[in-house]
Amino acid sequence: MNAGNSSILTINAGSSSIKIALYEAGNKPVLLLSGNIEKIGYGNSILIIKQNDTKNNFSLNAGDFNSTTIALIDWLQQQSWFSNVKAIGHRIVHGMHHTQSEIITDDLLKELNSIVEYDPDHLPSEIKLTELIKKRYPQLMQVACFDTAFHTTIPAVAKMFAIPKKYFDEGVQRYGFHGISYSYLMQQLQKINSAEANGRIILAHLGNGASIAAVKDDKCIDTSMGFTPAAGIVMSSRSGDIDPGVAWYLMKQGMNAKTFNDVINHESGLVGISGLSADMQTLLEKENENKNAALAVDVFCYQIKKYIGAYIAALGGLDVLVFSGGIGENASEIRKRVCNGFEYMHIEIDEALNNNHQQLISTNNSKIKVYVIATNEELMIAKETFSIYTNKIDHS
Repeated sequence: MNAGNSSILTINAGSSSIKIALYEAGNKPVLLLSGNIEKIGYGNSILIIKQNDTKNNFSLNAGDFNSTTIALIDWLQQQSWFSNVKAIGHRIVHGMHHTQSEIITDDLLKELNSIVEYDPDHLPSEIKLTELIKKRYPQLMQVACFDTAFHTTIPAVAKMFAIPKKYFDEGVQRYGFHGISYSYLMQQLQKINSAEANGRIILAHLGNGASIAAVKDDKCIDTSMGFTPAAGIVMSSRSGDIDPGVAWYLMKQGMNAKTFNDVINHESGLVGISGLSADMQTLLEKENENKNAALAVDVFCYQIKKYIGAYIAALGGLDVLVFSGGIGENASEIRKRVCNGFEYMHIEIDEALNNNHQQLISTNNSKIKVYVIATNEELMIAKETFSIYTNKIDHS
């Protein structure tokens, strides 16, 4: 297919934010513009569009998610380039057992609606957005790119929770998330060194949401997030792993299920421990004067180290460690603290390379390569969407 003026739109909808990106269609999509709406539900929503070196703000005159979504679709319709959009790719956080991206159909929407309780913070808004676009533009192809698809290769021994197996049969298992990011990182690693990309790899996506994945022979064998994105390591406002008895205790004290979910997803993690902020940069700046800020940073690094150690055992060794995500890409101090203590694995960080955020930050003597690779979920969604669109056109 000759892309010509064709373009692909990507949409990443969260519970209180929507990110969009427009790409020139092709096997190597080229970014044309990007935009985001944040703090939806906190007043009048503002769409911020970045194109080249310019930034423009557009008031959507909307408050809640539903009205903001409608206003966004209205805005898109007014753009001269929107008529060139051939397909829209969506990040869908939870895809159950779907192993790859696919066209959004009525049957898929019905399936996703049946599992909204699996991820009440993301799925409802993602589904709502696709439904509104489908209603307005029924002929426009929409593609679901699942965050869980990357992890469908995880073996049963790592998927199972030690609760009655009937719940596993009903779908209660480790699914894992950040899969679109991990797919992109693996593609980038393949470009850097194909031999290393087929080795024993630990990927650390460290951002507001944070997780670790273990990859062997180009297949994910384990990951820190579980049935929901709240599991695993400490995150900005999510608790990470927690003793199930804590839920029982708090509910005996009168806390209901919804409040518990809100606490572990929005009031815990770094902000819960520090009582100060969910932002890692702020905590690093304040740790010398605020012991709770220092504790939050220490717990974050300690839990990452534990997971890395566990995955080294699961992988039978380690060849490559990759840091990514907002914290992983920008916080050299966190990378240093995580790697300190792994001398027994012959991980050695070059301080200058690390402080300058170079792609390869390990020394020449380090037996394990340590990389910093910027992730790009939107580009990955654009690639997947373009591939599905062209395949559909070629076979129609």
